Order: sequence, then C-alpha cells, then structure tokens
Amino acid sequence: MTSHKIISLKQMAEQCEKLKSDGNSVVLCHGTFDLMHIGHVRYLQRARQEGAVLLVTVTADEFVNKGPGRPVFNEQLRAESLASLACVDFVAINHALTAVDALQLIRPSVYVKGSEYRSHSEDVTGNIVREVDAVEEHGGRVFYTDEITFSSSSLLNEHFDIFSPETRSYLKDFREKWSAKDVFSMLESLSGLRVLVIGDAIIDQYHYTTPMGQTGKGNTLAVKYDSEEQFAGGSIAVANHVAGFAKHVTLVTGLGSKDSYEDYIRSKLLDNVEPSFFAMENAPTVTKRRFVDGDLGKLFEVCFYEEDSMTEKAEQAVCDWIERHVEEYDLVLVPDFGNGFITDPVVDALCNSNKFLAVNTQVNSANRGFHVIKRYSRADFVSLNEPEVRLAAHDRHTPIEAVAQAVGEEVKASAFAVTRGTKGAMMLDLKEGMVHSAPALSTKVVDRIGAGDSFLSLAGLCLGGKLPSEVAVFVGSAAAAIDVQIVCNREPISMVGLKKYITTLLK
Repeated sequence: MTSHKIISLKQMAEQCEKLKSDGNSVVLCHGTFDLMHIGHVRYLQRARQEGAVLLVTVTADEFVNKGPGRPVFNEQLRAESLASLACVDFVAINHALTAVDALQLIRPSVYVKGSEYRSHSEDVTGNIVREVDAVEEHGGRVFYTDEITFSSSSLLNEHFDIFSPETRSYLKDFREKWSAKDVFSMLESLSGLRVLVIGDAIIDQYHYTTPMGQTGKGNTLAVKYDSEEQFAGGSIAVANHVAGFAKHVTLVTGLGSKDSYEDYIRSKLLDNVEPSFFAMENAPTVTKRRFVDGDLGKLFEVCFYEEDSMTEKAEQAVCDWIERHVEEYDLVLVPDFGNGFITDPVVDALCNSNKFLAVNTQVNSANRGFHVIKRYSRADFVSLNEPEVRLAAHDRHTPIEAVAQAVGEEVKASAFAVTRGTKGAMMLDLKEGMVHSAPALSTKVVDRIGAGDSFLSLAGLCLGGKLPSEVAVFVGSAAAAIDVQIVCNREPISMVGLKKYITTLLK
C-alpha cells in the first residue's frame, strides 16, 4: 500500500524543512498528471536524480482547467498513481490554481519542470515565471529535464472518447487550418481595440436551498435556506468578458435611482472597464433573485424591476452620450436584455453610427413576444439562440439556416450566429455565403446562465477585430464551453483560461 505517501501540503512542508535541516536536497515536481504515461515516469525518475527525496504536488480537481471532461481521473486516483512509483517519496494535493503558494510553503531545494517549460514565453498561463521567482526567493533552483515528452491531452482526446465523433471531426478539420498558436496570435491582436458595451445591468442573486418536500397544507414545495450569492450580470458581465482581451472597454448602462448597487457593481468591474452610469427613475437596478437547489436547478425566480423606467431626460442623455463618444470606439457590443434601458431612440442612435455593431436581443419572461432583433435597422453581427431567431421571423418550421439568413438580411448583418445549446452554434457568413457550424465544446454543464453572453462577447470581439468568421464561432463556442462550467457570472472569461482550453481542444 502507498497511502502513507499521500500527505497534506502542511505535512509536506514540515517534511521538507526537516530533510533540508539534515542536509538533504529536496526535489519538488508539480502537475495535473491526469493520464500517467512513460513521459511522466521518465520525468519523475530524472527529477529524483537531482536530490535525496522527491516530493510531488498534484492539482486538485476543482482547479483543473484543461478543457472538457477534465480531469478524467479524480485527484485521489491521480495521487495514488504517483505514490505507486518507487521514485516518488511523498505526494500532496494542491488546492490552488497554480503551484506558487505551494512553493512558498514547501520551499524545495530544486523545482523540476519538463523541457516544454524551458521557453517561458510559450507558457500560455504565465505561471512558470511566478513559480521560478517563488523557488529562487527561498534559495532554491529550477531544473528542466530533457526526457521524452508526450501530451496527456492528446492521448486523452484520441483514446478516451472525451468528444463525440462529430466533435473530434470538427476539431480535426479546424486544426488542419489553424493551430493553437495561430488562434492565440489572433486573440492577442484584439488587445488594441477600443470597445463600447451598452446594455442593461443585471444583479443576479442565487439563494441556495435544500428541498424539504410538500407543505402540510396544500401542494406548495417547501425548501430550507442554506446560503446566498450575488453576481454582476447582464452588460456588466459582458464588459468584464471583453476586458480580458481588449485593453480599453467602456460600459454604458442604467442603474436604478433606488437599490442601485453602484458600489457593488464598481467593485466587480475589471480595472480596464470605465463605467458611465445613467439613472433610471423610481426603479431599482434590475435584480433577478433565483431560488436554486443543490444541483443549481432553478426552483423559482423573483424579478425586481420597473417597466418604462427611462425618463425622456435620461433617454436623451444616453443618446447624446452616444452621439458625442461613439466615434472613439472600434466596436460597439449591445447585450440588449429588453429590460428598459435600450429604448427605441437609443437603438436609433446606435444604428445611425458607422461603427461595427454587435447585438443580442434576449427573450425573457419580461419581454416575451415584444422584443426581437428587428427593432434594429442594422447590425453587423447578430447573436441569438434558436427560439429568438424563430420568434423574430414568426417561423416555427423552416430550417433554421434559412430563417437566420432571412432575419440577418433584414437587419443588414454581415454575420449571424445561432446558438443551439447542446447542438452547438452556427455562424452564417452572409458576405461569403458560408455557414460554419461548431458542436458544443463542453462535456460538463454546471450552469447555463451567461453562456450566451460569453459567446456574444468573444465572437463579437473577433468579428469586430476582422478575424475570420470560422475562427469567431470557434472562439465564441470555446468561451461558452468554459462559461457553462462556472456558476452564473462568478468569474469572467480570461485570456489565460481561454488559451488553456483551446490548447487542450486543439492537441
């Protein structure tokens, strides 16, 4: 049995301190080790030669961000696999996104990385530089092995049926046109764009509950309150998604004159988002309070908002702002949730500009049947889900490609995306007469709230930056795949997270 080798990080730090005080050189390796292979074994055996004792830390399940279905093996199984090797003396599970804190705690004599990390500029996370600094800060050194290397991600993608045959075929075809480095280079080219995000601000509240059963009188479901969590959603979330890729982002939105949540919203905006708030009279900032069970199943929703909360004065102020400032931007992203901030005159002001305009008109319980993309006289890029497209066309049965093309032509769009949940997404390039379809790129769904916003944000940013429409639908789909694994809008899509996900997809 090797269970005695699996210890806590604190115990590993104590072991390291004692061993070093006795004059031993202590070596540390760190990784995910999702699929143990000969490359890992040789790497660890070579690492052991650098000291008297080899310690290994393995990334905990919740912090593995390597793409759909990862990790394949849970943290305990991965730790046991490592502990079974004769060259490994102790293993600990690291409950953090990087090894930096573990290195600060353990302070090894030598930190060993594989040869693929020797070129720091090729590390998409940027963490290797921070790890090196943490090692050297405490007198340690970093050693890079030159052993044979394999990609666990490639082996898992090819042999473990992580993806459906359709998805494997799609990724194979995409990979033949663009490598991960090609996509990264295109994403980095977007950093100089100046982006305006304008739309409804939404405060999302989750009240986590445990169902207790039917009440004693009547047939009402009773639940036990457990906890609650609040998120900055709507246009705020879109601005934060975009801010991970473009350096200059401005958010224009409406906040209620009562229950504005302004301080909270400001605290949640990324540093490179500049907000411009307009007051909505006699109304709260739109708030959606959802009661959910332990599996994030939505039980009930209470909305706090007032119809027609934009006064003529506030409406004119927004239109004047657009007229004065829109020329400063390369791209205008409009997440229009139909909650009252984007009025018809505001729509006209946006359509009258000559800037690249990307729009989503979301259908929800407050606007169903009254809010469709046709209220815009033009849009360069439109992103809707299938029911929203069919509602705009009042067409239930015609093939969705034909419906989307007809709606897209009516609003003069050059690109039109239809998101279809588990069926993935399609991008109609109306200029080239092409349809690019992408399957769903996630095998795990935690929460669908916000996935469409992340797709709009990244696909719109790509198209506004003149990237190919086929790349835009891939990047938007990858962003949505990450988003469905995040509870509501707990965190935005980041450049590092998206690069890691794309790296796994394209291996």
